[in-house]
Amino acid sequence: MKVNVWSTINQLSKERGVEPRVIVKAIEESLRIAAAKFFKNGEEIIVDFKPEKSELRVYVIKTVVEEVDDPASEISLDEALHHNPEARLGEKIEIELPSETLGRIAAQAAKQVILQKVRDAEIEKIYEEFAPRVGEIVTGVVRRFENNGTVLEVNRTETFLANKDKLPNDEFKPGDLVKALITQVQKNSRGPHVILSRTSPRFLIKLLELEIPEIAAGNIKVKDAVRIPGERAKVAVISQDKDVDPVGACIGVKGNRILAISKELQGEKIDIIEWSSDPVAYAKAALSPARVNKIVIINKQEKEMEARVDKDQLSLAIGKKGINVRLASKLVGWKISIKQE
Repeated sequence: MKVNVWSTINQLSKERGVEPRVIVKAIEESLRIAAAKFFKNGEEIIVDFKPEKSELRVYVIKTVVEEVDDPASEISLDEALHHNPEARLGEKIEIELPSETLGRIAAQAAKQVILQKVRDAEIEKIYEEFAPRVGEIVTGVVRRFENNGTVLEVNRTETFLANKDKLPNDEFKPGDLVKALITQVQKNSRGPHVILSRTSPRFLIKLLELEIPEIAAGNIKVKDAVRIPGERAKVAVISQDKDVDPVGACIGVKGNRILAISKELQGEKIDIIEWSSDPVAYAKAALSPARVNKIVIINKQEKEMEARVDKDQLSLAIGKKGINVRLASKLVGWKISIKQE
């Protein structure tokens, strides 16, 4: 049978970077699977596909016998004569897939394979472009909304920001520019492939790097960050240069640097704390903006401590819904309880 798909295979190969032999092999396999619906006795199906010569044959080989014991490899003389008038007992004959059936199957197989190969090539391209960028901030254009999230276009690629990875006050309109962190790049054939987040502590750290030159230059190092997205965050920093005040540099003149980041995070309050290897000093700083009089270690093995504060600092130390003390505990890695002196 004559089939003219070679030019299509070559065009697909050039456009998508898929080797022609890979496409040919996939078409052959599709033809083999589809032909099994015609040859229903478990025959060994042979696909002879020479696209460059526009030649295609799909057939099985059977031995002509008087009585058929194995229909997968044998055929009766009467049936064999329908396929080949010169068939003789004991001979092997080729039984070809009828040309009208072959034409329909070939067209379907080629279409399916080409569509799949295009999809596979696109997935591979997306993976190669975005996998090295995991942990990086990108700016995407809001394209549409789905039940469980928002689709953003980044460099002509659709990315996905799930509702759970949005800030509580995030409200987007089509065409809005949105900053988010790439957290995952997947290679699966279904669903989104580039996953974004605005709630990850890493997103906050990356925003600090973008806004604060001393962090980008390495003069200040972010040791840790914890967040309750949209509410409050605490960031521990340390200076690599004795002449640089890590907290002051991060906050900026009149708080301009930290306010810019807070605005991006829909008003999330950000406490910048100087990191310390001493858990007592670290905890005291972590409970900022509350003033702590004293930290008492209750149980060193269980990592439990108590912060003692004046009455007017009690609600500040605990924070709204216990957020301040909860974040401080998470940052320091100790269970902190608050007690009024």
